[in-house]
Amino acid sequence: MLPAEKVTARPWSVPQFQDVANELAHEMAQLDVEELARELDCNLRIAAENKLRYTNFHFAQPMPAIMAYNGQAYKHLRAASLSSQALAYGQEHLWITCFLYGLLRPMDAIVPYRMEHCVSLEATGDKPVSQFWRDRLTQVLIDSVKADDGTLVHLSTAEYENLFDWKRVKREVRVIQPMFYVSKLGGLKMQAVWAKSCRGAMTRFILEQRPASASKLCAFQHEGFAFDPRLGDEQHPYYVRDDS
Repeated sequence: MLPAEKVTARPWSVPQFQDVANELAHEMAQLDVEELARELDCNLRIAAENKLRYTNFHFAQPMPAIMAYNGQAYKHLRAASLSSQALAYGQEHLWITCFLYGLLRPMDAIVPYRMEHCVSLEATGDKPVSQFWRDRLTQVLIDSVKADDGTLVHLSTAEYENLFDWKRVKREVRVIQPMFYVSKLGGLKMQAVWAKSCRGAMTRFILEQRPASASKLCAFQHEGFAFDPRLGDEQHPYYVRDDS
């Protein structure tokens, strides 16, 4: 996550599951550094850093969720340069998934943290965090998609599907999952860095263009990736970059 001083916009809203995040953070703060290292699958230096974060969870400078992450997708989302209109649109239509807060709107106020899907706590009933969230988030996601236009454009990585009863989500709403491939020597290959970059860029495209229907996503282009109507299907549109 980005240091708070690099954030240029102020949060607008409180996360829907702030109370749950508070409970999880409180228990994480009680673990010693060695326990945190095991739970977070990290070294002792990173564990110590996050021990301090959880200890100071209620005192840290909050930042908007959409500007709080610095992974590959977020680098290409370039959230800090989004217009106020795009952010307002995102506040109504975009969910950000995470293992501590569950579901976030873009301008929800959050603080720096580290949480992994496999963490098990007393507060989660000794279940992995991803399984703990499933019963709480599935209906919320389905209801919000139905209240919108009934279509979910899935631009998160596969591990976050575990936060939901994904089979049920796919039964009850229309899920479109864009696929990003590099074409080289006559074959298609998904390269993780490019796929993440395109997911972030497509999120920005949606926030800026506000497409009236899923078919409008065909206009998306990024770093040589473009829609290929010969491949994929309505649920899995293909965007291909030719590196032959």
